[in-house]
Amino acid sequence: MQSVAERPLTGEMAEAAFFGLALSRRSIRRYLDRPVDPALVTRLIEIAGRAPSAHNRQPWRWAVVSTPEVKASLAAAMGEAFRRDLVRDGLPVETVEEMVARSRARIGGAPVVIIPCLTMEEMDVYPDAERQHCEWLMAAQSVALAVGNLMLAAHAAGLGSCWICAPIFCPGVVRQALDLPAAWDPQGLITLGYPADNGRDRQRKPVEAVTVWR
Repeated sequence: MQSVAERPLTGEMAEAAFFGLALSRRSIRRYLDRPVDPALVTRLIEIAGRAPSAHNRQPWRWAVVSTPEVKASLAAAMGEAFRRDLVRDGLPVETVEEMVARSRARIGGAPVVIIPCLTMEEMDVYPDAERQHCEWLMAAQSVALAVGNLMLAAHAAGLGSCWICAPIFCPGVVRQALDLPAAWDPQGLITLGYPADNGRDRQRKPVEAVTVWR
C-alpha cells in the first residue's frame, strides 16, 4: 500500500501544489551552518531517479560530498583549473583571484555538494559518429531531467540549491579529486543546504518570446 506521501495528488490540489512549488524555487548561494540529514539526501536522489530517461537506462550517477576536507579538496582542485583558464583568457590577476576565491567559497560554503554524472555504459552503441553523439545527448538530457527533479524535491523539503556548470570544464579534475569511476562523466555541481536567504527572483523571458504555436 502506498503511503499518503506517495499517493498521487489529483485535480486542483495537485496543480496548486506543484505550480506553487515550481514558481517559488530560486537559486540559493548562501546557506545556514546546519547539517543536512543524509537520509533526506538519499530521498532526494531517489526522487531524482523518477525522472524519464532515454530507453529507461537511467544514465545518471551521483557523487555526494559532505565531508569538509573532501569539499575543500574539490574546491581547491577546481579552483586551480579555473585559475588556469582565466589566466589563458588574459584577465587581470586581481580579477582572476577574486573569481577563484568566490568559486571556492561557493563550494566550501554549502553543507552538501552533489556531482551529477553521466555514464554511457548501458546506453546503445552505434557504428557512426552522428548517431553515437545523439545517444550521448539523450543521456545528457536524461541526467538534466533528473537534476531538475532533485532540485524541485529539495525545495519542497525546505532546502535550497544552486546548479553550477563548472565541472563540465574540468571533468577529469573532478573525477580525480573525488576518485570517481572512469566511466562517470561529471555534468555539473549542485550546492545544497538550508537557505540563509530567499535568493533572487530573476527576470524570466515571457512565454510569448520563447514559444511558437503551429
